[in-house]
Amino acid sequence: MTDTLLFYLLVASFLWAAGLHGLIVARHVLRRVIAVNIMTAGVFLALVTLAARAPEPDPVLHALVLTGLVISVSATALALHLGTAAFSTEKPEPTTR
Repeated sequence: MTDTLLFYLLVASFLWAAGLHGLIVARHVLRRVIAVNIMTAGVFLALVTLAARAPEPDPVLHALVLTGLVISVSATALALHLGTAAFSTEKPEPTTR
């Protein structure tokens, strides 16, 4: 393994560890969502790095990263919506029958 690939794997593990630390320490919902996104960025960087270690890059890992990006954006949007709905100060109006 070359020094460049090792460097990228170390950066990916640092991103994952920093995201895990933020997930454990943070109390605010937005900070936790950002911490999970940092963790997924570390995982994506590790997958792309592992795909590039062969002379011919592995297309399966690239497809997994692309699919993971789409799922990550969707999960982030859902988490932000649920987080804002949970801490909303507006009360729903009661329904009358």
